[in-house]
Amino acid sequence: MGFFTSTPTAYFNSFSPLNAISLPSSPFKALKLPPYWPWQKVKIGPLSVSPMGFGTWAWGNQLLWGYQESMDTELQQTFNLAVDNGINLFDTADSYGTGRLNGQSEKLLGKFIREYQGQKRVQNEIVIATKFAAYPWRLTPGQFVNACKASLDRMQIEQIGIGQLHWSTANYAPLQELALWDGLVAMYEKGLVQAVGVSNYGPKQLVKIYEYLKDRGVPLCSAQVQFSLLSMGQDQLEIKNICDSLGIRLIAYSPLGLGMLTGKYAPSKLPRGPRAFLFRQILPGLEPLLSSLREIAQKRRKTVPQVAINWCICMGAIPIPGVKTIKQAEENLGALGWQLSSGELLQLENSSS
Repeated sequence: MGFFTSTPTAYFNSFSPLNAISLPSSPFKALKLPPYWPWQKVKIGPLSVSPMGFGTWAWGNQLLWGYQESMDTELQQTFNLAVDNGINLFDTADSYGTGRLNGQSEKLLGKFIREYQGQKRVQNEIVIATKFAAYPWRLTPGQFVNACKASLDRMQIEQIGIGQLHWSTANYAPLQELALWDGLVAMYEKGLVQAVGVSNYGPKQLVKIYEYLKDRGVPLCSAQVQFSLLSMGQDQLEIKNICDSLGIRLIAYSPLGLGMLTGKYAPSKLPRGPRAFLFRQILPGLEPLLSSLREIAQKRRKTVPQVAINWCICMGAIPIPGVKTIKQAEENLGALGWQLSSGELLQLENSSS
């Protein structure tokens, strides 16, 4: 694919590995060190966030992710673990959840923040990025502002960190698109959100909304796009270049390709639910990439997901892998505090082409 034109951005030049240090021959081998270390924050507009956030699509989604309300206790523990270890960016959406559980992700996130038992300062630094769906009935800026207020009510917070358009309607409802943009401006001017962003925008629309908002005195701080070793098409590369040139922060959702880049699945071992059909089609062609991920992971004493997430960070994006369990959170945290070499990045690029 040839998308490495220069040495990838390195956020971490001087950090200790986040995994617990093991020194078998050392007299200090019994010394219990913290499993993770604090790390540098990165900027999204006026906000300082961790170099990785966590996504909450699965919180309330029964259809795709098998959510049950009995999971809430572990979700709270997962959230606490993430925050205790420096994660302060959590991505959600007003459409996350299925059936009667619509909005459940936002409700849980707000509840977990309120019930967090750690330091007040850490609690106050949590940044929520939520997305507002471009439903067909949201036709005016005022309706979009009301959607933002509804999210604030569900989360029981006074201000959202990043308010994002969930998708563009330019291809099928261009007049609605302009109303949504004006809605973003209004919620920013009213102080309902600290910053604004977009999700699932193509390169052309990204430039258009950037210019439109700029003319209204509203900075576009982030663009969220599916971005991983599995999804590195021309559009993604063009969006990344636009973000780099305009000072927009790229947020990478599905950095593990819905789970295909975890190394946990094979054509003979598929996940339950609707993902199985997709995995059956794609996994056979991923073997060269998965093989490289396994090789690097073994050499680094990391896991395959940690290598895949670290690749996103090295590319200058903020990945937001989804988490449902403490185990997933612990594993994802191990993607921080180190960086792939230029040779390893090249190996992964070649394997994914």
